[in-house]
Amino acid sequence: MRAWLLAALLGTASLAAATTAPTLSLEQQAKKAEVIVRAKLGPAAEVKVGELVYAVYPLTVTETIAGDPARLPQHEGAPALFILKDLADLPTLAAGQDVVALLYTARLDSPFVGFNQGLYAVTDGAVKAGTITDPVKLREAMLSARGQK
Repeated sequence: MRAWLLAALLGTASLAAATTAPTLSLEQQAKKAEVIVRAKLGPAAEVKVGELVYAVYPLTVTETIAGDPARLPQHEGAPALFILKDLADLPTLAAGQDVVALLYTARLDSPFVGFNQGLYAVTDGAVKAGTITDPVKLREAMLSARGQK
């Protein structure tokens, strides 16, 4: 009986370890992203899809850096971020916030590349992306990582 319990506990521990997200470099994030945009977030709405409840932030895309924002999930005819409600470890999101977002196009628990790593707030014209603080330099670094200019 104890051997079974120990095996079950060890199995659970390995599953927990398997869900730990590795930290991705900006280059890795840029390569994984299907869409990269600079956008302003609209006010969150609660949307139920089947049994799942999402916090949905409409996007006003101010710059398309890579991909096609029309491929993102849509809410009321516009691209939007669908984030599973009450998801842990989310970056802070607020209506009116200016962001650079590296996104997946499928509706997942979170659309941000790298388990929520792919979101960079633009505050007073600056970002915090490692040593990069200029949004133009961030754009250049992401395009370079994708082999684009």
